[in-house]
Amino acid sequence: MTLIADVLLTAGAFGAGFYCFVLSRRLRNFTDLEKGVGGAVAVLSVQVEDLSKSVEAARASAQQSVSTLTSVSERAEGAARHLELLVAAMHDLPSDSPAVDLPKQANPFFVRQTHDRAGSQ
Repeated sequence: MTLIADVLLTAGAFGAGFYCFVLSRRLRNFTDLEKGVGGAVAVLSVQVEDLSKSVEAARASAQQSVSTLTSVSERAEGAARHLELLVAAMHDLPSDSPAVDLPKQANPFFVRQTHDRAGSQ
């Protein structure tokens, strides 16, 4: 009986040793910088750095666009105030000024003329 227990105990020890060997190889491959998670972490780190540079460039571009849009908006508001003053000044003109008559066209629409391709028009 002790012989059977010793054989089973030895087989269990060899099985645990083999399991530890396989596990150590898997961990070594897992932490490899070229193939495993270490490589993935290195690649992701580079991508995060590139992405942060892109975000900073986009932020600078957006800031420049905001300043340009602000200056254009201020110019447009100034032009709108000037136009409001001009329209208000138009109300001050006397109403007995003669109206300007624009020449009227006889037919304001264009009419396409069709011609027969055989030669008769």
